[in-house]
Amino acid sequence: MKSITLTTFILGLLLFGSSQAKIKTTSATDDKEEIQNLIRSVLKWSNSKQSINLLPVLTDNKDSFYIGFDLDKHKANIKKLRETNFFTTEFIENYNQIILTLDRKLRSGEFERWMVGYLPTFIFANDFDPWCSCQDVPYDKPNPWDLVVVKIINLNSERGELNWKW
Repeated sequence: MKSITLTTFILGLLLFGSSQAKIKTTSATDDKEEIQNLIRSVLKWSNSKQSINLLPVLTDNKDSFYIGFDLDKHKANIKKLRETNFFTTEFIENYNQIILTLDRKLRSGEFERWMVGYLPTFIFANDFDPWCSCQDVPYDKPNPWDLVVVKIINLNSERGELNWKW
């Protein structure tokens, strides 16, 4: 539950700064509906062909170990993130710095390389869906992301704390 709250909080922060997330000051119900629809849209996008591969890994010449990140694919990811209008500049730059740091530490040997087909040796995007911070998406249901229900914990004109569940 803690990770869902954290992920939702992060999504809330990045969405509030985006051009599509201009929250109307009409009512809490309208705000909740708009936020819920925006979160659903991001989650749907994250599972679409238009999404990005968060970890555009690069393998050694034998395709045995991941040795770093494909920085050309990473640049394409940054471009795609900007084009969605879902994410703030700060979110995109944070993601950029995470990938560049992981790449540098893998190439320098500060982080251990890992075998192709295995999970990374660092926690970022490891063994769960980083967009929803979940493992069990109800794909047996039609349009599972439409089942996301948002609960507003705290909301003002600059920040929001949200919780969501299926």
